[in-house]
Amino acid sequence: MDATLPNEINALRELVSTLQTTLQTAQTLTASLQTENRLLRQKLAYFIKRYFGGTKGESLDPKQLELLLAGLEALPAVEPVAEKKIPARAERTAWPVRQPLPAHLETERVVLEPEEVQQQPAGWRKLGEEVTEELDWKPAKFIKRLYVRPKYANAERIVIAPLPARLIEKGLPGAGLLTHVILSKYEDHLPLYRQAQIYRQRHGVELARQTLCGWVEAAAEWLNPIYREMKAALLAKDYLQADETPIRYLDPDVKGKSQQGWLWTYSHPREDVIFEWNISRSREGPRDFLKTFRCKLQTDGYGVYESLAQERNGELILIGCWAHVRRGFHEALGEGRQAAWIVGQIGLLYGVEKHLREQKAGPQLRAAVRAWQSRPVLARLRRALEKIRQRVFPQSRLGQAINYALGRWETLIRYVDDGHLAIDNNHCENAIRPTAIGKKNFLFVGHPQAGQRNAVIYSVLGSCRRLGINPAEYLQAVFERLPKAKTSEIKSLTPAAWLQAKRNTNRQSV
Repeated sequence: MDATLPNEINALRELVSTLQTTLQTAQTLTASLQTENRLLRQKLAYFIKRYFGGTKGESLDPKQLELLLAGLEALPAVEPVAEKKIPARAERTAWPVRQPLPAHLETERVVLEPEEVQQQPAGWRKLGEEVTEELDWKPAKFIKRLYVRPKYANAERIVIAPLPARLIEKGLPGAGLLTHVILSKYEDHLPLYRQAQIYRQRHGVELARQTLCGWVEAAAEWLNPIYREMKAALLAKDYLQADETPIRYLDPDVKGKSQQGWLWTYSHPREDVIFEWNISRSREGPRDFLKTFRCKLQTDGYGVYESLAQERNGELILIGCWAHVRRGFHEALGEGRQAAWIVGQIGLLYGVEKHLREQKAGPQLRAAVRAWQSRPVLARLRRALEKIRQRVFPQSRLGQAINYALGRWETLIRYVDDGHLAIDNNHCENAIRPTAIGKKNFLFVGHPQAGQRNAVIYSVLGSCRRLGINPAEYLQAVFERLPKAKTSEIKSLTPAAWLQAKRNTNRQSV
């Protein structure tokens, strides 16, 4: 027997062992890469769907939900929902019904006499008339108002009537024109340069964009005292919602590049909404704004709010937002049926809220119904989330959504005990939408200081929208009163106070 044979066998064994170790390492690496590849493909599919052809809504088709739920095991079943009977096509076809025209419209009466009657009116007797309505439009127009002040003299002195108080001293705009410029920019989202083009091309009036900018600045200064009154009243509440949205701005010290600024939004559901401008998203902005507020604040999961709540230690109680939680699971629907089941459970929570809205339930009834119907769903949902988390990758969209929900669970369930609280802060997000439309048109704020002027105007118009006030009527009335108003009268000019005064006047006139 060759003496070198045992050495070769040992060498081969070592080589086999090394190859097995290398193979195991390669298999582990391959499994890891496959997992990472699958997660990246899921994220890529989500972004392609969201930004290149898919809907951005979060609604889930019932058939899609049923398909995803098929074969679900080891999870509590979703309560069956009764199928809605779909009426036959002939039964559900409904022709639009013409609504009556508003009674306040200016009416122009055009009488069309038959030619026979015009030729021999004496031989005809009127039996009645038929009236046909037509809705027409007269384009807006500029008017030139002249304040004529005759001078008089007697043996002692010369007298002349004083000019009425005006919004812009020695300026052109009246209250109506300033209202139109503000609404065109902030409600109709027409940048000032487009307004200048319209005035020149359609009305033959030359107004430079810089002139319009000066008018907007003056309007914001006049509205600023009203803004401060609204802010003070809002901070006196015991419940607020908060959110923020980015808006680009131009800094004169940074040439050729726009910067990122932020509009922070604070509101009470169905009441005033206040915007505040900051050039950063740091906690210094909300910390300063909320320094006198001591109660419940409903937000998304942005860490700034959690940091403030820890800093204030009991003075600031965070309330979670279920809309943000649901959004995460909706984005994870492609990763398996568990996400669909979770979305269905959250839908049960929103079903309770819908029923309460339809019943116009008060705070006590809302708290009682939530304790009866919503609390069991929340308990079942938490058990399922903790169980599913053990079986999914933390980096997956489903894993991230579960971690987001469980990490804020205590804030998410607080709404059940207080009937004054909403299930989410969608009211606050809805207040932001007009600013999102506007920034797509004017692209950026022209100067850092202009950001707060925009915030003042957005706050006034957003509150009008919340309260159902016609912003044109409100601004016209306020701009006419502000130049001669006393400081003590500012409280009566906030949107809420103005609306209440208008209602009182209408009741007295009836």
